[in-house]
Amino acid sequence: MSTIRKMILAAAVALVCVTGVKADHVVIIGANDTHSQIEPASDGQGGVLRRRAIYDDIRRHNKNTVLVHAGDAVQGTVFFSLYGGEVEYSLIDSLGYDMIITGNHEFDNGLESLAGYYRNIKAKKLSVNYDVSGTELEGMFEPYVIKAYGDKRVAFFGINVEPEGLISAKNYAGIRYVRSIDVADAMARFLKEVLKVDYTVMISHIGYTSYDPSEPNDVDIIKSSHYIDLVVGGHSHTVVKPGSEYAAVLNADGRPIVVGQNGKSGKFVSTYDLDLETGKVVYNLIPVNAQWDEAAKAYPAMEAWLNHYKQGVDSLMNNPVGESVRYMKNSSAASQNWVCDAAMAIIPGLSGIKDVQFAIMNKGGIRTDMPQGTVTEGVLSSMFPFDNRFVVLEISGQGLLDALKVMAGRGGDAVSKELKVTFNEKGEITSAKVKGKKVDPKKTYRMVTIDYLANGGDYMVSLKEAKRLYVDDVKYGVHILDYVKRLTAQGKKIESTDEVRMLKK
Repeated sequence: MSTIRKMILAAAVALVCVTGVKADHVVIIGANDTHSQIEPASDGQGGVLRRRAIYDDIRRHNKNTVLVHAGDAVQGTVFFSLYGGEVEYSLIDSLGYDMIITGNHEFDNGLESLAGYYRNIKAKKLSVNYDVSGTELEGMFEPYVIKAYGDKRVAFFGINVEPEGLISAKNYAGIRYVRSIDVADAMARFLKEVLKVDYTVMISHIGYTSYDPSEPNDVDIIKSSHYIDLVVGGHSHTVVKPGSEYAAVLNADGRPIVVGQNGKSGKFVSTYDLDLETGKVVYNLIPVNAQWDEAAKAYPAMEAWLNHYKQGVDSLMNNPVGESVRYMKNSSAASQNWVCDAAMAIIPGLSGIKDVQFAIMNKGGIRTDMPQGTVTEGVLSSMFPFDNRFVVLEISGQGLLDALKVMAGRGGDAVSKELKVTFNEKGEITSAKVKGKKVDPKKTYRMVTIDYLANGGDYMVSLKEAKRLYVDDVKYGVHILDYVKRLTAQGKKIESTDEVRMLKK
């Protein structure tokens, strides 16, 4: 019996919730990729108290609501760095989520940590395409939930991202993955034809677009689907604007299917008003901004609880360690250049290896912006929150070119100034030079990176084959913090340039 068939048959025991209320509409409230944004972000948007005010306002005005989170509730601020998920996972039930799915960052601290939190969450945890049997998560997931509203039944099911190449292997060990495109519409068909539901809602963490071109995304699944009626998405941090051409995709039968996603950091709340008689879906985005501050005052107990954790966060955010000459957005060339150059400055003293020739880092590893002026310990902890270590690799020129090809296909990651690369619109390498000399496929090179990439993360498979000359045992963010402190002691400031080191032509 195939894995897909086994999973669908197992799904037959999933939960059915009956409201007993005749209704014409159900409003699905969607969140995704909130990434530990407990307080408003630096641009003044977001904040968990505001989001609660919005959720409650929607629930007050609509008798039938379902609140879902499409993954990556954690990772991105000092709240997660300090408390490891205690705040974010407690808020799942406090905010009243009915269902959640697991994003890739939920695995950042490993299965044991995730299971410890999931064990106490009342919200239903959905997954069709992760088989977690035999792992710490066994028994915690439902493939779907069906909610009945009078004579209408709506099914919700969860679709998760391919972990290989995205999540550190040790952090999802034992989980078996089934390709989303192979099982998503099959599950929707089972729900409609066997369990006789009226509508199916796919909650997904695979992205509106794909990071890896070989992996399917929400649009791909809709185009191949006959049975899915709505997609509540996450993962790609896409703000899908209501009414735009991107908010409705034609399925295999030519029927427009609404697909939504609200970016990241909880700066918007999505709503999907499903007409249970016609199947029409009205999609909307609600900005999470200062207009909700007055309503957010209605939760003093939650605010007091959050303030307990905020004291620890503030102790880091208010501890100055350096000075930055300029503001650098986390995804900017300047920010990426700085972290690569910092790695090159740090690694000789750390490893004792003096002839490291260049650095490669992933731009996704820089999670927040560098401010102009005072830089605090909390800012740096937010920028580099991951549990990764510096690694020095000895790699063949061909292996390097293979890695650069992957980077080019992803639009370019970060490299140090010693490595110059250009690539065309097709993602093909047009030039690659180390210290001014063309990369020779037959030569070997020494590079510094982080263990996430060295283990094949971000699809950098060729780095796994490289020889490891040095692996550090301390988080690389700690070394970057120490590096900034040394700059400050020397009377120097954080500086970088906008030079694009992987340049499309």
